[in-house]
Amino acid sequence: MVVRHISAITLAVRDMPRAVEFYRAALDLDASYGDSDASFTSFKIGAGYLNLVLAAQEAWSWWGRAIFHVDDVDAIYLRMVNAGLAPEAAPADAPWGERYFHITDPDGHELSFAKCLDNPA
Repeated sequence: MVVRHISAITLAVRDMPRAVEFYRAALDLDASYGDSDASFTSFKIGAGYLNLVLAAQEAWSWWGRAIFHVDDVDAIYLRMVNAGLAPEAAPADAPWGERYFHITDPDGHELSFAKCLDNPA
């Protein structure tokens, strides 16, 4: 149950087309998942990712999410549950090719624990 590295930072955005245009212009990035018309867009940066998620105006208090790649998502999830913590949902396989789950720390920071799938759907 080793955390390998921070895989991604996910930032909440109000206007996805404007945000995608900014990151393309500022950092010369191409979307590897999603795009201007998506509610979730991901840019590959080195070994990690910069993700953008569209946040509703009324939910604008959300800052984003730190994503940690781990050896065993399910083992970390069980460890947290056995410690009395309450992840948002059980681990799931995502269409972008990761198994993951989220938990919020006591200060409201969202953390995601993920592992790349060998054979994504």
